[in-house]
Amino acid sequence: MAQVKQNDFIEIDYTGRTKDDNFVFDTTEKSVAQKAGLSDQKSDFSPSIVCVGQGHLLPGLDKRLVGLEVGKSHIIEVPMDEAFGKRDAKMIRMIPLNRFQKQRINPVPGLQINIDGAYGTVKTVSGGRCIVDFNHFLSGKDLVYDMKINKIVTDDKQKLDALMRMYMHSSDSKIEINADTANITYKSAHHGHSHPKEPLVEIAKEVMPHIKTINLTEEKAEKPHSH
Repeated sequence: MAQVKQNDFIEIDYTGRTKDDNFVFDTTEKSVAQKAGLSDQKSDFSPSIVCVGQGHLLPGLDKRLVGLEVGKSHIIEVPMDEAFGKRDAKMIRMIPLNRFQKQRINPVPGLQINIDGAYGTVKTVSGGRCIVDFNHFLSGKDLVYDMKINKIVTDDKQKLDALMRMYMHSSDSKIEINADTANITYKSAHHGHSHPKEPLVEIAKEVMPHIKTINLTEEKAEKPHSH
């Protein structure tokens, strides 16, 4: 049976859960998502294609894929140090209530908020003050992944499509490969925000060395018509 190697592209199905209480936080399987109440987080539940060793997954998960057998299911444990780290008391901050009122936010315990680009969860609200925890919600947790490695992906178009999804957040790229040249046309992200092309080109050349030239052409998304 084939084994996963560094820089292999693999198609995987997985469910990630916390070790201590079996809380499911991510999955590629729709039935699991529905049972865990995650089905509204994303509409596309389908296997994922990742390149091993390129940081497409959590570091502790990524490195544990090397050497696993293809076509089999595996249970992979990732300790907190190699997942989202330990909880940090400095990341729990007190914020005056009027900060929220200015933004017309009504803070209640459990509410997830974004303050100055930092995401946090409201813990308590009392006496004109709010305690907000800016730790990642999975920090301090050991994680367990139920991982099925479906296959090694060998098709260059599928590989490039996976990289486009990862680095350019484009899910409908048109990809043509002629000899050692790849021509990729993709739609720009919404709100006119473009992702830099260099990381994608560098990774693609490293993991697909037979492709020497990558031409990326961005199609501007059409502006919605105003009535």
